[in-house]
Amino acid sequence: MSTTINVPPGLRNVVVTETTLGDVRGDEGFYHYRQYSAVDLAKSKTLEDVWFLLFEGHLPTGAERDRFIADLAPLRVLPDEVRAVLPAIAAAGPTFNPLAGLRTALSLLAASKNLPPLWDADPARRKADAMLVCAVTPTILAALHRLREGQEPLEPRADLTAAANWLYLVTGKVPTAVEASAIEHYLIATVDHGFNASTFTARVITSTGADLVSAVAGAIGAFSGPLHGGAPDRALASLDEIGTPDRIDAWVRAKVEAGDRIMGFGHAVYRTEDPRSLMLRDIARGPLSQSPLNQNDGGDLVDFATTVEQRIVDVLAELKPGRNLYANVEFYAGVVMEICGIPRAMFTPTFAVSRVIGWSANILEQAADPKIIRPSAQYVGPPPPAPVE
Repeated sequence: MSTTINVPPGLRNVVVTETTLGDVRGDEGFYHYRQYSAVDLAKSKTLEDVWFLLFEGHLPTGAERDRFIADLAPLRVLPDEVRAVLPAIAAAGPTFNPLAGLRTALSLLAASKNLPPLWDADPARRKADAMLVCAVTPTILAALHRLREGQEPLEPRADLTAAANWLYLVTGKVPTAVEASAIEHYLIATVDHGFNASTFTARVITSTGADLVSAVAGAIGAFSGPLHGGAPDRALASLDEIGTPDRIDAWVRAKVEAGDRIMGFGHAVYRTEDPRSLMLRDIARGPLSQSPLNQNDGGDLVDFATTVEQRIVDVLAELKPGRNLYANVEFYAGVVMEICGIPRAMFTPTFAVSRVIGWSANILEQAADPKIIRPSAQYVGPPPPAPVE
C-alpha cells in the first residue's frame, strides 16, 4: 500500500524537483538566474545575453552573442500560415484578449511546423522549437495589438535589439535609448522567477511528453490570471482610482475592510521588498522621469506612484501587522511601461514576452527527466460506496 504525504495548501515551501536555472530567496529579497544575480544581469547585460545564459548554461562570448542574434532574426518573422489568420484572431470577441490570441496563434504555429512531442524530439530539436517560439511570440502579440487597433502589423527589424524591437512593433516608432533600456531592464528582471504557477504548469505538461507549444500554451493560461501575470494594468488602474494623495489612506482602508486585494502589493515568496520593484522604481525615477509621458493628467506619475507606494505600505503595516506587504514587480512595471508608451492592454503581454524565455528554459530542463509529474489528492466528499438508486 502506497504512503501519501499531506502538504501545505498551494504546495507552499514544498520542493518538487531540482533545477540549475535559478532560485528565489524570499527572506533575503534576492533571486538569481544560474549563478548570477538577476538584478545585476538586468543592469549590465542584454536580454539576448540572459536568454543565451538560460538556454546554454553560460553567458555568451562576443562571437556567441553575434551568432545568437543572427540566428534569432529570421525566427522573429511570422510564418505565412500564422500571418494569414491573425486578423480573425485579433477581431474575435467584444474585448481584446492578447494572451488568448497568442495561445491560438502558437497552436497553429505548432501544427504548421509539425512540432513533435518533446518525448520524441532530441535535445537539438527541442532547443530549436524553443528558440522559434520565444522569437516569434513578441511578433505575434504586437501584430494582434495593431490589427485590433486597425493598423497594419510591422516587420521586426534586424538592427534593433529584442527589447527595442518590442517597443517598435507595439508603438510604431523606434524607441529612445532611455526607453529601450528601461524596457530591457524590465524584460530581463521578469524572465524567470522560481517555480511560480505558470512555470510549474509548463513543467507538468512537459513531463507528459507533449510538444513544446502545448507546455507554453498551458503556461500562458496560468499566467493570464490576475493573481499571477495579469496585474500590471490593474496596479496602474489603482493609481487612477486614488487620483490624488489625500485619497490614499481612505482608499486603502476601504479595500482592506472589503477584503479586496490591492494589486501590485504583496508576494507569495518575498517577505521583504521585491528586488525587481526596487530596480524598476530607480529606473522610473531616473532619466525616464523626464519623458513627456510621465505627466499624468497634468501631474507627475512617478512622484505620485512613489507617494502612493509609501502610504499603502504604511497603512498595510498598520492594518495587517507582521504581514510584510510591499510593492511587487507589477506596481512599478505599470509605471515604466506607461511612460514608455506601451498601451495598458499590452502590459501583461510585455511580461509574457520575457517569461516565455523562462518557461522554455524550464521546459528544456524538464524534458530531460523521464518521470511524469503525478501528485495525489485527498478525497473529502461523502463516504463511498453509496448505493446507486
